Amino acid sequence: MLFPPSHEQATEDPRIVTDIATKRYRALFISDVHLGTRGCQADKLLDFLRQHDADTIYLVGDIVDGWALRSSWYWPQAHNDVVQKLLRKARKGARIIYTPGNHDEFLRGYYGTHFGGIEVIENIVHEGADGKRYLVVHGDIFDLVVTQARWLALLGDKAYDFAITVNRLFNVLRRLIGAPYWSLSKWAKLKVKNAVNYIGAFEKALATEAQRHQADGVICGHIHTPALHDDYGLRYINCGDWVESCTAVGERLDGRFEIITWTELMRDEEPMAALPQPQAA
Repeated sequence: MLFPPSHEQATEDPRIVTDIATKRYRALFISDVHLGTRGCQADKLLDFLRQHDADTIYLVGDIVDGWALRSSWYWPQAHNDVVQKLLRKARKGARIIYTPGNHDEFLRGYYGTHFGGIEVIENIVHEGADGKRYLVVHGDIFDLVVTQARWLALLGDKAYDFAITVNRLFNVLRRLIGAPYWSLSKWAKLKVKNAVNYIGAFEKALATEAQRHQADGVICGHIHTPALHDDYGLRYINCGDWVESCTAVGERLDGRFEIITWTELMRDEEPMAALPQPQAA
């Protein structure tokens, strides 16, 4: 058995009745979980997965952080529970598709194979309820830092981990005084001109790749910035992450896409963004 039995298996005995209502989507898209790192908010993702189901679940890369696990092993029970929950959804009939990213690149040697019912694929085109086509890909191959300067990407990853640690300690103090959560990296992305330019260039590159595939949109991850817009003449959707944003993308049964933000404050609220589908030309 790849992973040991989990608390999740114990709590999901079919004989136990639960009052948690499950919201069903046509498809769910989750990226940048970074299991194996201390910054991963696996408990929130597990809570999200308990309350959301879909016919198809796309794992859009960087689900397991192989970079971090190579340098130091960190795998608490909550991280194992997330894996077990996904495997259980596959056993119950959900189609689960895994498109690896740069942090879980070790899976790129297994394209076309299945692990516990989870398909590993380089990229895939998702067809929406309205027939529109969306390229699903992690997106790191369009990041010049990752592809052309790997050492710089690794250095940046360490700096990001340090910022997350500082941010976590800072927010412990904020909670003690009753202040809400505040994201250091999100603030930096919005304030630093180069970061804003980088995000814009990344989005444009992904939109161009979607056009090359004759798709109507692209669904990706990698930059930990949730987004849903039509700025480049087609639909650009980024899943965000489960380190800070705690966001996923859902396609409703009627074909509308939305970003779902999962925090203690928003778990009972409506999703943060839902745009109408673009009209056919």
